[in-house]
Parts: sequence; structure tokens; C-alpha cells
Amino acid sequence: MLPRVSALFTGLGFCALAHAAPTQYPLTLQNCGSTLTFQQAPARSVTIGQAATEMLYALGVGDNVVGTSLWFNRVLPQYKAQNDSVERLADNEPSFEAVIAKRPQLVAAELEWVVGPQGVVGTREQFHELKIPTYLLPSDCEGKDNLVGADGTRLEPFRIDTLYKSIRQLAEIFDVQARGQQLNDELKARLAKSVATAQGKGLKQASALVWFSSSEMASDPYVAGHKGIPEFMLETLGLHNVVQSDEEWPAVGWETLAKANPTFLVIARMDRRRYPADDHEKKLAFLRSDPVTRNMDAVKNNRIIIIDALALQASIRMFDGLEQLAGAIDGYDRPK
Repeated sequence: MLPRVSALFTGLGFCALAHAAPTQYPLTLQNCGSTLTFQQAPARSVTIGQAATEMLYALGVGDNVVGTSLWFNRVLPQYKAQNDSVERLADNEPSFEAVIAKRPQLVAAELEWVVGPQGVVGTREQFHELKIPTYLLPSDCEGKDNLVGADGTRLEPFRIDTLYKSIRQLAEIFDVQARGQQLNDELKARLAKSVATAQGKGLKQASALVWFSSSEMASDPYVAGHKGIPEFMLETLGLHNVVQSDEEWPAVGWETLAKANPTFLVIARMDRRRYPADDHEKKLAFLRSDPVTRNMDAVKNNRIIIIDALALQASIRMFDGLEQLAGAIDGYDRPK
């Protein structure tokens, strides 16, 4: 097993034996440089980011969500009825006024660029001045500088523990620790199964490229850097990322990418339409028609894997993405 993932499963068999004690309020915890205190479980929450929204649904506290925003994909089918009852404040980022109008007792944000030092929705200080605590998913702040690069720059490789930490802390905030522990155990088991599926394929020389989107179809694509979440997914399953930038989603020219000639090409599917390349069908058409990309081995041999955009981020859906990648790897026949 690869060094960075060898410790992921430590104690997995014993997690379910631990007892989850109820939350003792007032609860104080540290989150991305801020100290948060809760006198009781929030009765009204607003989420900015689909990953945070689906985490709360998975924890069984969806009835406490009074507003949501910033979506990449349709909600998971098992949460559709729940989500239909929650007001969509915006498909992308909402206004500060729209958020505070919901009188939230918690704002849970997926990404620091929406709620942070230069937050497009607002700063944490703006919310905290109104006695509204803001919880940022640790995956987007720990070991990362969000003031460098369009989507931030990783100072350290993404750690899966930060995703489990989000679930554990949100479960503690809402006093549903048993459900949080159960959810983390389920996700760890799914990760272990994906790794087992990909093992034994001898992929030491296999590589991949992850294309998220592009501002214009012909412009340099936004691709996964080598310390972010998609990199973790690739490396965990035995693939090498052809992009070496520390930025989360750097823009890299197709000539450079085609020269790297990855074994697999992973493209993000999304329902938002901020950029032309958000449409995965347009991505496919471009890859198969552009004189540079159409000669890439992954395109010629149809080794293209389509994964929901949210599955390439620190979300519970990331484990769906791992399963899809593992399945594609399992079906790959190495050249003789």
C-alpha cells in the first residue's frame, strides 16, 4: 500500500466499538483559525457549498437547514425530498444579505473564498459581529493558502483526515455524534474497498489528468494540481498525476498536457453552467475534435472517466468518485 495511505485504515475495525458521548454545551472548538462557541445545537443553519449541505443531510440534521447555495451537481437521490424543502438562496454564491436574512445560528461554508479574509459572500468577522458562527470545512483551510492562486495553493498534500474531521465536528455541534461516527466508519470502509479493487493492477507507470472546467473551450483548462483532493484520489488508487503545480486547480496549456500523455483522462460532470466547459458533453466533443487533444492515448482509446464535480472535492460524494475510478482501473488492460 502507498505510504501516504497506509495509515488511513488504522483502527478501522475498532471505530464502531467506541461510544459517542452526547455534546456538553457550551461547546467550544477551533475551526480554521477561529474559536467557535455554541450554547446549543443550531436550530437554523445556512450552507454555502453543496459538500457542506450534503454532509448535514447525511448526519440527519437537514431539518435545521433553512437555506443553501453554491451547487455543482444535483443533490444525491436519497436527499432529494429533504433538499426540495430547503430554500435555494443562489445556484452559485449568495449575497451576504440573503444569508443573514435567514437568521442562521450557523453558516457552514465549503470554501474559504466564499467566507474568509476576502470572502465573496462575506468575511468571518462580518458574520461573527452579528453573533453568527461560521464553520469552514477544514479540508479547504488546513495546509492551504487561499490567497495564492485562483482557487488557492496547497502548502501540504490534502489529508483525508480533514474530511472525517468535518463530519466529526459537525456531528458534535449538532449533538449527533453517534451518526457522525457511523458515517465516518462507512466512508472509511468504502475507501478501503476501493483501494482493494485497484490493487494488483500493476499501475506503476499509469497516469491521469483531471479536467475540471475552462473559462472558454479553447483556453487553458483548469486541471487538478498535485497536492489537492483529486491527487489524493489518484495516488490512493495507484495512479500518477501528470500535473505538478501546487495550485488547487491551475490552468495548464493543452500542448503541455498532451505531451504528458496521461493513461486516463478524468473529466468533471456538473449541472452548473458558469463556464462553457462545465458541460461534460462539450468537454468530450472538444477532446475528440481538437488537433492537439484528439491524438492523446486516453482519447484515442476512450480511457475517459466522467465523475461528478462534487466527487472531486472534499465531500461525502468523493467516495463515489473513488469507487468509479477504482472500477475504471480494475477494467484497464495494461499494454503488453
